[in-house]
Amino acid sequence: MSDQKKKLSKLSGVKGMNDILPSESVLWEFLESTVRSMLRAYGYQNIRTPIVEHTQLFTRGIGEVTDIVEKEMYSFTDSLNGENLTLRPENTAAVVRATIEHNLLYDGPKRLWYTGPMFRHERPQRGRYRQFHQVGVEALGFAGPDADAEIILMCQRLWDDLGLSGVRLEINSLGEAPERAAHRKELIAYLEQFQDKLDEDSKRRLYTNPLRVLDTKNPELQEIAGNAPKLIDFLGEASLAHFNGVQQLLKANNIPFTINPRLVRGLDYYNLTVFEWITDRLGAQGTIAGGGRYDPLVEQLGGKPTPACGWALGVERIIELLKESKLGPEPEGCDVYVVHQGDKARVQALISAERMRDAGLDVVFHCSPDGATASFKSQMKRADASGAAYAVIIGDREVEAGVVGVKPLRGMAAEGQGGDQTEKQAEVPTEQLTEFLIDAMVATVDDGE
Repeated sequence: MSDQKKKLSKLSGVKGMNDILPSESVLWEFLESTVRSMLRAYGYQNIRTPIVEHTQLFTRGIGEVTDIVEKEMYSFTDSLNGENLTLRPENTAAVVRATIEHNLLYDGPKRLWYTGPMFRHERPQRGRYRQFHQVGVEALGFAGPDADAEIILMCQRLWDDLGLSGVRLEINSLGEAPERAAHRKELIAYLEQFQDKLDEDSKRRLYTNPLRVLDTKNPELQEIAGNAPKLIDFLGEASLAHFNGVQQLLKANNIPFTINPRLVRGLDYYNLTVFEWITDRLGAQGTIAGGGRYDPLVEQLGGKPTPACGWALGVERIIELLKESKLGPEPEGCDVYVVHQGDKARVQALISAERMRDAGLDVVFHCSPDGATASFKSQMKRADASGAAYAVIIGDREVEAGVVGVKPLRGMAAEGQGGDQTEKQAEVPTEQLTEFLIDAMVATVDDGE
């Protein structure tokens, strides 16, 4: 291939890292605005952390013997200073790091939330991408089962606000470290009986992190994992009381759930309550949100012992559910499309467009694709295609007369004018344009009620 052809070859995005196009952004904006409203109702504050963090944050926070740290992180050495850095694969560790670094808990507990892209090097498939987006909450400084229950209730409220159905809740308790140690001993002894049947991942984890074996997705190991000793049977009095407290609060709020003794989550920082929200409509990637309690993490990352819990939801997976369920708003057009012809008209049209925007109207100003002045007919076609409710029409004659043309284009705006729309263009004094349009839109809304 010649150098010239190389220069002209089409570039594509990175596999597993997707563009979000305007036609789909409508759903993203709907989800984001719904989430923000819900989070405000619960008193959560937004926090934003960098995409790149020191690799040690994740190896220490998530756990070295996890799929994320062992196989999925995008890590590199900074050529300027030799630091080992990683594109964040999740954000809880980063939020905790920021909380410690900036002493956010000096005046008491905090409710924080975040959103943004995460990165994991794995095989792309539906609902599982190398760059993916999460919304997450972190309740820092709250020890009781009421905090666990409330963050679960937040998810249910979000599903209701979005109109999602067919999502079920599974919960479990991982207890505390001594209880997990006792369970680990019996779990290893149990799994050793099946070493010849374990896959390579499970053999590797058998003595380093056997709890992860229970989370295996290998269909050939499901019976072995299903019959393994259950951590819930090793819980002490305090852990059981905490877990029972969570269940009582969920029942009191009419939140159905099932206890899944194999639910362990994929991150090592969890203790006590863990949970997942699951759907059967996304195939293998059925978990749309998950979380739990992670009391050891703040101290593990250098802070004072601090109880904490939280969750993260997968934005792409929820977008898939919204599309499948035909939920969310229809794309909206602008309020006004400004059509103009003539040098004087172009100047006045741009001034008028800005005045309308000053008044809160959404306005598209016609710009010619090729720089030449387009005919009124072609501009009106673009106005109609834009979805605008009204076209504002300005020519040099209108400028001389101090007026503009206003033409309703669709829906109630056009119907309110009655009859044949080709004859229903109004002529309005330029200085009264904004007031005229606002009054017309109010009248249209009133007529539609």
